[in-house]
Amino acid sequence: MSEPILSIRGLTKTYRGGTRALDAVDLDIHAGEIFALLGPNGAGKTTLIGAVCGLVRPSGGTITAFGHDLARDWRRARARIGLVPQELATDMFETVWRAVAYSQGLFGKPYDPARLEEILKGLSLWDKKDAQIRALSGGMKRRVLIAKALAHEPELLFLDEPTAGVDVELRKGMWDQIAALKQRGVTIILTTHYIEEAELMADRVGIIEGGRIRMVDEKRAMMERLGTTEAVIDLAAPLGEIPPALAGFALELSQAGTRLTYRGGNGEGRGRAEVAQLAQALTRAGIAFTSLDIHDSSLEDIFVGLLGKQAQEAA
Repeated sequence: MSEPILSIRGLTKTYRGGTRALDAVDLDIHAGEIFALLGPNGAGKTTLIGAVCGLVRPSGGTITAFGHDLARDWRRARARIGLVPQELATDMFETVWRAVAYSQGLFGKPYDPARLEEILKGLSLWDKKDAQIRALSGGMKRRVLIAKALAHEPELLFLDEPTAGVDVELRKGMWDQIAALKQRGVTIILTTHYIEEAELMADRVGIIEGGRIRMVDEKRAMMERLGTTEAVIDLAAPLGEIPPALAGFALELSQAGTRLTYRGGNGEGRGRAEVAQLAQALTRAGIAFTSLDIHDSSLEDIFVGLLGKQAQEAA
């Protein structure tokens, strides 16, 4: 694998009062990927982004972007990094066009109306280019933030909760925009409360909790390793116990004896194959069933399960 375009080593941030927002974070980001950083509120996601983008001064550790140490040569690296912040902080009395054009010049890019037009049209903002930002809906204001971040053509783009407060239809449109950015070669780091976004778009997923990176892996590998399949089987007649013919399957029998629940395998196929074998074993044993419902765990199921397990271990 090529050298990372962003390398974070031992990054810590302790605020006044002793709150440690980041605790010895190590993380590498590679060119062209979409990396989803997931974690509960207060986990350290926004602090991590702020440290890379120059909004938060780290207490310790190093950040290297595009070969530049951000502590010593931040200007050259920062010009190649874009940020769409979580908060809708922008000049509400400015027009969309002027706000985006200002961001283009802020990083030393020459005024390029054609590029601004391309960005605004791509984000469905062209017909609002002369409108004041304060007159826009929440979803459009968030798209203006994305336009401002894209104006200086960053190679690495941070999206901190980019679809927070955006309705489902607009959210899907923004997913398309993010996919288009990846096609253009932009590397994207995404934080989101909508874990289906990460499941849909991310190449790799990192889980942060308590200021520490708990896990980083390719999304597919994570789901293969940690995902499970659950099958609920309603029986035509109650059983007193699980018969020996089914002893090889991970089964639970309901208290009434009318339902079998299988949990095992993983979400990428093995579990479903075992459920098929279970159905055949039921038929061979003469055990009739009226329904069989299968559910593969989602990335959200895995995420919630991991955080729950860590909370139990810490207790």
